[in-house]
Amino acid sequence: MSDAVDAVDAVDAVIAVDALDVQVWADLVCPWCYIAQRRLAAAVAGYAGPVAVRHRAYELDPGMPSGERVPVAEYLGRKYGGGCAAGLAMTERVAAVAAEDGLVLDFAQAVKSSTFDAHRLLALAAAEGAGQLAGELQEAMYAAHFRQGLALDDHGVLMDLATGVGLSRNRIGKVLGSDAFAAQVRADQAEARSIGVTGVPFTVAGGRVAVSGAQPVEVFAALLTQAADASGPPDR
Repeated sequence: MSDAVDAVDAVDAVIAVDALDVQVWADLVCPWCYIAQRRLAAAVAGYAGPVAVRHRAYELDPGMPSGERVPVAEYLGRKYGGGCAAGLAMTERVAAVAAEDGLVLDFAQAVKSSTFDAHRLLALAAAEGAGQLAGELQEAMYAAHFRQGLALDDHGVLMDLATGVGLSRNRIGKVLGSDAFAAQVRADQAEARSIGVTGVPFTVAGGRVAVSGAQPVEVFAALLTQAADASGPPDR
């Protein structure tokens, strides 16, 4: 059986029968995804029933070569125009929003890099320890990027982050040294395209109700409530 199938089976096996399934497409260098994670967590904490939150992989720049690192402000200036000054203004705006949610984003250190291997390790974490372990690793990856200026395509960094949440060094090494979970990462992104996702974060609750963006806590709370008894294809 493939690692991708193992991952899906393992995650499905630990989701309680009555838990509300919430799937979040996100990238690990996306500040709005980090903000959304905090806001969704607050909504889940206030929800009356059990909720199973699952990370789904999404790369904002899937063509970025592994090993290429660009300061975030410079990258944004190139992508949207206006140079570093414009990129810096963008980072200052999002950092101010993040601060309202208790997050410190240090864009002076943050570097844009490929996140493909980081997503593969999140798939491993989901297979080994379900949502809780994957959530811990995702939080560690966000912190590494936004607060420590570490590159998420650096296998040494990824090894330290993954062992730090309890994953086996040997298992991590085998994944990073192979294409394990690559098919699952690509499948996540293909599914996102198939349902019309063009940006992240994108959250689907109960397999039906969906919202895009880093919505306020109240919106995420309403999403959970609306999805509790819903079924069928996602509504937006």
